[in-house]
Amino acid sequence: MRFDAESPVESFAALSALPRVRHGFVRRIPGLDVATDREEALARLETIHQSIRAEGGFADGAFVTAEQVHGGSVSLVDQPQPHCFAAADGLVTNLSGVSLGIYVADCCAVFLVDPVRRAIGLVHSGKKGTEQTITAQAIALMGEHFSSEPRDLVVQLSPCIRPPHYEVDFAAEIVRQVHAAGVEKVHDAGQCTACDLEHYYSYRVEKGQTGRMLALLALE
Repeated sequence: MRFDAESPVESFAALSALPRVRHGFVRRIPGLDVATDREEALARLETIHQSIRAEGGFADGAFVTAEQVHGGSVSLVDQPQPHCFAAADGLVTNLSGVSLGIYVADCCAVFLVDPVRRAIGLVHSGKKGTEQTITAQAIALMGEHFSSEPRDLVVQLSPCIRPPHYEVDFAAEIVRQVHAAGVEKVHDAGQCTACDLEHYYSYRVEKGQTGRMLALLALE
């Protein structure tokens, strides 16, 4: 993982090593008041997030997100058009010209990359999503639509809340489920969002009145 104190965006070595794949994890924005509800916090973050997407090369194509209802549904992105998929918590695509985006504040953003068949996925997985095996479902959907083989996938977990700040270690369960699905290359950032409010937002610690980190993933 690359952690640059001068930048609000961190990257992960396992994904940076992959050719023609662009990714980023936008952390807490210093000095921005986001002590409010989710929709207002996202509205306050939007201009900054847009600027970061442009600087990172994510503005060249359609920005696609999910509604994120803490469920287990994964949507196929098969059109290069800006869109928010209703009732979905995960996205998969093999299109270049599309940037996938997932917002988190204690939940885990799970990056999935198939460098062989050129396909990607991005999943929002907290306690409920993990119980519904959403990451394994994304892996299965990539196999169904792109012929992705689990052994070829590179999976990266973002910072998320962890014990003792949370009663369930869902990051460890995500790793277990991904291995059970046949994935060999699994990487976990290891950071606890609740432990580092200087760099991350934490829904639990900040009692719901906080911003969201933004996970970004795209094929070049």
